Amino acid sequence: MAFFSGLCSIMLLLWATGHLLGISSLQALSTDARISAAVMFVLIGVAHLVSPRKLVYMIEGMLPFPLSLVIFTGILEILLGAGLLMPAFQYYAGWGLIILLIAMFPANIRVAVKKLPAPGGLPAKPWYTWSRLLFQPLYIWWIWWVIH
Repeated sequence: MAFFSGLCSIMLLLWATGHLLGISSLQALSTDARISAAVMFVLIGVAHLVSPRKLVYMIEGMLPFPLSLVIFTGILEILLGAGLLMPAFQYYAGWGLIILLIAMFPANIRVAVKKLPAPGGLPAKPWYTWSRLLFQPLYIWWIWWVIH
């Protein structure tokens, strides 16, 4: 939900800025949504690289080389998020993020099923970890929307 809050907040801030300052490129919600997704994926990717050991628990015992996978996914999030800002790459970057979100979904399911704490020190309550699963399809839709 924190990721979703970030997406919405940045998008609305960009949209409002576009209208208040008359910046036509920021007056389209789809453009603002694409930029907000880029910012959020780059930020979450950086978080993966800054503190990868804090995320290893989500896939430890499930996949080999969990630390390497966390670092790899962080790099992908940064590259693909930045790719959303480049017209020549945004379509491919968007599909890369959709595939990445689908690939990472089992780790989020594992967190909920095993009653593990949510990443980033977010609540470990079942209502929160299970509700996070509902947002994954929304993120996939968001990316699909901004590249079409």
